[in-house]
Formats: sequence, structure tokens, C-alpha cells
Amino acid sequence: MKRPAGPGSQKGQRGAALLTAMVIVTLVATLAASMVWQQWRAVQVEAAERSRAQSYWVLGGALDWARLILKEDQKGDNRSGNQYDHLGEPWAVPLAEARLSSFLAADKDASTDDGPEAFLSGVIFDAQARYNLRNLIDPSGKPQPEELQTLQLLCEYVGVSPTVAQLIAQGMGEAVRYTSGASGTNETTAPLLPTSMDQLSWLGVDASSVAKLRPYVTLLPQPSPVNLNTASKEVIAAVIPGLNLAIADRLVQTRQRQPFKQLGDVQTLLATPGQTLNSQRVDVRSRYFEVRGKLRLDDRIVEERSLVERMSSEVIALRRERIASVESAGGKP
Repeated sequence: MKRPAGPGSQKGQRGAALLTAMVIVTLVATLAASMVWQQWRAVQVEAAERSRAQSYWVLGGALDWARLILKEDQKGDNRSGNQYDHLGEPWAVPLAEARLSSFLAADKDASTDDGPEAFLSGVIFDAQARYNLRNLIDPSGKPQPEELQTLQLLCEYVGVSPTVAQLIAQGMGEAVRYTSGASGTNETTAPLLPTSMDQLSWLGVDASSVAKLRPYVTLLPQPSPVNLNTASKEVIAAVIPGLNLAIADRLVQTRQRQPFKQLGDVQTLLATPGQTLNSQRVDVRSRYFEVRGKLRLDDRIVEERSLVERMSSEVIALRRERIASVESAGGKP
């Protein structure tokens, strides 16, 4: 015959039941919180992906805008017979930051009430306003003495050691020889051929030198002349033999009043009588341009840089790369 449970035993059973209930409630709450967090995280990821996709879609429109501007400028030059490019043309005018809804408002079928606040800006640069490092090396990978001297002078003008020019020429020569399969190249030590300024580090160039050279040099797919209508005085002084910064600055001031229509206009202003300019190294026209678009969408800033080539009848994009994608902590960029 069982002895009836005493008051102490009943209290123990109630305590165990209460403890079990608390454990179950804790587990349920933990699982529920985990499910809510996962759902919130999935929503955040989806929103970020949607924002990124929208940003690149809009920046693609900015690139189309630049291509249209350059194409129309080419048509206008062909009609007028002005075969030269300068900083007074429409393509050189930046697109100031503007709210996208102001553009969409022109379309009666487009609703802007429920759309995100987006701001777009852009600018077109003449890529041939800078010295093209592709000029340093011939197709066989041999450095060109005249071009190497140009880069050394440019390094001096911008506060970079001239040894950096030799380092770039040597590294690019090795990369070109290896790419072409020339004999005698070492597969383990030959660097890759850089295609952008950031990749000059592959050749052993330090970040400080790259930052100082960036406004004055570029890397284009093919060798190209410098446009004397858009280049800085440092680039002009380096690329024209016998020129100094004072005369180069005078050329810059002259073109601000009247752009150079042909190389003969420049030759008349040079200090050396009878000096002939090499049209392979300098020109007054450009075919390569850099397009930079910037989109501010909610709390995210996305920038894109594109290299385009203007042909006789079309403008094609050769390279597109994202510069930055920054999310501000305070909700305002």
C-alpha cells in the first residue's frame, strides 16, 4: 500500500513542472527570435540586392547619356568641319547632381510618388589629356627612349622619382614580352600587364607614386597621342621636346581663348623655330574618353568609371568598373 505524497513531494513536483515549462518557453522564444532574425536578415539582403541592381541600372543610363553626348558632338564636328576636341564642347560640361524624379516627371506615364530618393551626377573626361603609358613599349616589348624620357620628365614635374618611370617601363616590357610569348621571359617573375592605374602596383610602384601620377597618366588599350587642347601644362611640357613649364602654361592660356584647330597653331607658339610636332605623340583630337557616374540612392552611394572609344559613327564602352559603394552610418552620404 502506497503512502500518500506529502506536502514536500507535491511542492517538488510543482517546481519541476514549472522549471520544465520555463525551459520550453525559453526554447520557443529562442526559436521564434531566430526565425524573426533570419526573416529580417533575408529582407535586408533582398533590399540591398534590389538597391544595387537599381543603382547599376541607373548608372547604365548615365553611360548611355555620355555616349549620346559624344556621338552628337562627333556629328556636329563632321557637319562643321571642326576636327578638334577642346574643353569648351558640350561633353566637357559636368552633369550636376539632380534628383531623378525631376527627369521622370517629364513622363506623364511615370509615377514618382512611391519611388526612392535618387540623385544622379556625371562627368566626362578626355582620357587623352593624360600621358598614355602604352606609348612606353613597342609591340616587341622594347622601351622607347623618347617615351621613357617623357615619363621621366613628367615624374619630375609632379614630384615623383624618375626611377619610377624606369620601373614602369621595365615591368611593362617584361609583361608584353611574356604575353607575346617571346623567348627568354621568365614565367614565374614576369608581371601581368596592367590595364588600370591601380594595377601599377603589380610592377612594384608604391601607392604614393600612383596617387601623384594618377591625374597625369593613364593606361589605354592602344598607344595614343596627347590632346594639346585638354592636357595639363605638366603633360604638355613633358611630351613636347625642349618645352618648359612656362611655355606650356602659355599654351594652356592661349587655348582657353581660342582652341587649337590643328598642330600648326601650336607650332607657331613654340620657342624653337622650325620645330615640327610629331602627330603620333601629340594631336588636337581625341577618341578615348572616361565617363564617371555617381548615384546617391537612399543611404548608399555608388560610383562607376567607364572607358569609351569614339569611332566615326558610334561610341563603344571598352571597360566598366565600380569605384565605390559606400553606405553611410547616419543615413546621409
